[in-house]
Amino acid sequence: MHQTVQVELGDRSYDVEIGPDLLARAGDWIAPLLARPKVAVLTDESVADLHLETLRAGLKTTGIEMSALALPAGEATKSWPHFERAVEWLLTEKVERSDVVVALGGGVIGDLAGFAAAVLRRGVRFVQIPTSLLAQVDSSVGGKTGINAPQGKNLIGAFHQPSLVLADTSVLQTMSQRDFLSGYGEVVKYGLLGDADFFEWLEANGRSVSSGDMAARVRAVTRSVQMKADIVARDETEQGDRALLNLGHTFCHALEAATGYSDRLLHGEGVAIGCALAFELSSRLGLCSQEDPSRVRAHLRAMGMKTDLADIPGELPSAEVLVDLMGQDKKVVDGQLRFILARGIGQAFVTSDVPKDAVLSVLSDALAPV
Repeated sequence: MHQTVQVELGDRSYDVEIGPDLLARAGDWIAPLLARPKVAVLTDESVADLHLETLRAGLKTTGIEMSALALPAGEATKSWPHFERAVEWLLTEKVERSDVVVALGGGVIGDLAGFAAAVLRRGVRFVQIPTSLLAQVDSSVGGKTGINAPQGKNLIGAFHQPSLVLADTSVLQTMSQRDFLSGYGEVVKYGLLGDADFFEWLEANGRSVSSGDMAARVRAVTRSVQMKADIVARDETEQGDRALLNLGHTFCHALEAATGYSDRLLHGEGVAIGCALAFELSSRLGLCSQEDPSRVRAHLRAMGMKTDLADIPGELPSAEVLVDLMGQDKKVVDGQLRFILARGIGQAFVTSDVPKDAVLSVLSDALAPV
């Protein structure tokens, strides 16, 4: 059941190992990377309680010592104060340029730890051990690292590729159903942007993935990672094709800002709603059939996921304010919003040629009371 996906980046290529019970064997993969048998682990308090001792035991089998810093769990940790604390701790631990930093956690820890590794001593290697579905299929692969700013999400950071990713699908069993389905929003995104057959497979097998079928989970994670790896290999720093991975994200980031990056809306929930809105916008622009957005929403609903703006608790700002929030998105080029739209399921493309009125119309209708 164990799968390996390679991210092909020349002398910076690395493997993504996918399958159950990898934490217990972590030393087998990490030991060959080390100049000395010691690693510094950055994690969060929730993940530490669940998985840190399993990792410690898995490293000990190959004689690797481990020190660890557990930061608070949650999106608020992706901030200057916690980033400073992490870097200062790594320096106190005397992490050298030939050492390896390990990120054990979800996307927040992976992004922050990767950024810390990128700037520490002008760059040390790091290993991603993603413990959430969202991190396994998205944020742990591709080298995007960073923290949030008051002006928006992920506006401070660097491209810094990991040396290894260990995606242990067994740890997904400790996730809440809401958090798991948030990650599933990113899985669905891959089918929608470039693989109609994968989306069709998800329509048939999504419930198995959600309910814990390990073979189905390994297949879903592996296909998602392979798609991301292929895109990253073509466009590492998002000059072209890699922007396709942002399907749904222009809407998502505006909604996250509008909800204060809070638990009102998890990232993957915003991606799922954003994908539905992107297909609705594509349909209204005559790019895809009216059946496509209906099919997207039908699958999300069948999975028990948030599908529409009405599913977000609390008040949302007007369509005009949401469009203004999109202006802070990293995908703005020369003041123009870049949208990822679709000519059909599995046929996404990048464009800046989107009438603002069409975006406002989609959002206004989505905000209207039923």
